[in-house]
Amino acid sequence: MVPVLILIGVGVALAFYAISIYNSLKRKAILTDSAWADIDVQLKRRYDLIPNLLETVKGYASHERETLEAVIKARQQAIDVSGIANQAMAEGALSSALQKLMVVVERYPDLKANQNFMQFQEELASTENKIGFSRQHYNKTASQYNIAIEVFPANMIYGMFKFDPEKEFFELEEADQRVAPKVEF
Repeated sequence: MVPVLILIGVGVALAFYAISIYNSLKRKAILTDSAWADIDVQLKRRYDLIPNLLETVKGYASHERETLEAVIKARQQAIDVSGIANQAMAEGALSSALQKLMVVVERYPDLKANQNFMQFQEELASTENKIGFSRQHYNKTASQYNIAIEVFPANMIYGMFKFDPEKEFFELEEADQRVAPKVEF
């Protein structure tokens, strides 16, 4: 009788341990999805700011059509893309197009002094910072999830219950974005 009770006790303990691991993996998967949603919110805010910024620039620099069209095209591609790796690549192209736009703006002192432009530029810079922090948070939660599904005994629970596959990281694809900008006086 005692050995049966011990076996039942061990079985119950193992069941609770497996449930604990399952819940932990599920929690990490949900947190990773939530972190991706935070990036999505900030990207949407960025996409909404760009048309207003372009309209302001267009009034001063209408002959810079090629640069303005490049930003519009990059924005649309970033909106239309799906998948984390593709999103990162599209965001890199959009960031690059916006950097080129800011170089164009430097040629127009009246535009740089325009109150609307300054407000949009400040909002865009704030949004870029929020996107950066959201990317860091997402990559951290994705890393925690990826580690959790690889270690024993959680990998056994992962295999039995068909959790989401390993999460991709949101990484920069363009090498020039990894280099700090040069400042010359």
